[in-house]
Amino acid sequence: MNYRMVFYTVGRMLKVEAALLVLPLITAFIYGDSTIFSFLLTIAIIVAFSMTLTYKKPENKNLFSKEGLVIVALAWLLMSVFGALPFYISGSIPSFVDALFETVSGFTTTGATVLSSPESMAKSILFWRSFTHWIGGMGVLVFVLAIFPQSDTHSMYLMRAEVPGPKVGKLVSKIKLTARILYLIYICLTIIETIFLLCGGMSFYDALLHSFSTAGTGGFSTRDAGIAAFDSVYIKVVISIFMMLFGINFNIFYYIIIGKFLQAVKDRELLVYFGIITASTLIIALNITPLYSSFSSAALDSYFQVTSIVTTTGFGGVCYDVWPAFSQAILILLMFCGSCAGSTCGGIKIVRVIIIVKAAMRELKRMVTPRSVSAVKLNDKPVEKEVVNGVGTFMLVYICVFAASFLAVCAFGADITTSFGAVTSCMNNVGPALGDIGSSGLYNTQALGTKIVLIFDMLAGRLELFPMLVLFSPSTWFKK
Repeated sequence: MNYRMVFYTVGRMLKVEAALLVLPLITAFIYGDSTIFSFLLTIAIIVAFSMTLTYKKPENKNLFSKEGLVIVALAWLLMSVFGALPFYISGSIPSFVDALFETVSGFTTTGATVLSSPESMAKSILFWRSFTHWIGGMGVLVFVLAIFPQSDTHSMYLMRAEVPGPKVGKLVSKIKLTARILYLIYICLTIIETIFLLCGGMSFYDALLHSFSTAGTGGFSTRDAGIAAFDSVYIKVVISIFMMLFGINFNIFYYIIIGKFLQAVKDRELLVYFGIITASTLIIALNITPLYSSFSSAALDSYFQVTSIVTTTGFGGVCYDVWPAFSQAILILLMFCGSCAGSTCGGIKIVRVIIIVKAAMRELKRMVTPRSVSAVKLNDKPVEKEVVNGVGTFMLVYICVFAASFLAVCAFGADITTSFGAVTSCMNNVGPALGDIGSSGLYNTQALGTKIVLIFDMLAGRLELFPMLVLFSPSTWFKK
């Protein structure tokens, strides 16, 4: 493995983080926060560390699949460690493990939190907290590919390791241009949502930070009560709609922009995505109507919570802890499902679910008629055998990591319901869970060992397992 190129590339990623930290630093100056020194010191530490990794360009610049996986996992891990420093240095979160948990939750767009009262935090700290959602949503490596020169071969290995989904392709001939298009769409949608929230009476600060959280499908709020604190049907509807939009594969938006509207609306994953949201909303609304004054109120809360969970955003605003077990069970299944590949969401992804179901139906058909020949198809095109096998492998590894994490969290003292909910939530980057954590997504009472396990789960879930497994594999670092 080309270790020198791995560390050099990671160093460049860290320089980007140092540059991004200038924004919360400016926020600290604007609001007169006492966190200015914390951000300045963090930037200085990151710059000094990244300079040691990039002081000399490596002669061998070759990158392959293994290097791509290690770069992505190592960059996300180090960015989280350094990103936790403003919380820790400022004293906003006294425990470094808690600060790391909050930062990893931010970058991975999980939205799990150890803060019981975010309203008491400095505005610059809350800005950085929500901004980590926006950075991690589309992916910092995608951003780096958009601004730094890099060969298309190298870029593809990095993009495959970071962008969620069973397969990554180019929108245009160059990966760099593809990355720029994705980020341009991402920025435009964020700006549009901010404008809509401003029209609903939010301050610019609240509107921007909630747009960051919605765009990254993360769920951090500036208020203790989440979206419910604004007590506005308009705001709840706007955020619900934009959560749903950010759960769509960004390729779909590109097809619409260039005029390929029919190709976009016929996408099978998109149709299933809308079908899941519609069906889940109606079923839950009917189930919870006795708890509400009217069906319309139940339907609004149902739609908000369904979009919040299926897009793995996890915004607080509805206390589903008092809902019937049937409705809670649907929400748990939606956590596993997630939204579309190529979006900012977590979860297994709908396209994988479709491929798994179709592959299972094909095998069932073979059992009945052994001589039949059929292919797994998606959008009327055969899915490559490597992709089908890859989905099967992903699911097997997913189950193994989930089981190991579940047992570990139980071993650290959490009850079965809390353990299952926490691992489900963190591996799928949702935030809210079950048991002691509940709909608030508050993890501050969990054991230290539990938080460390969940930190790994959040990173593994966001990077879709393999980069983190390769990073911690002894064979990656020690030659036989």
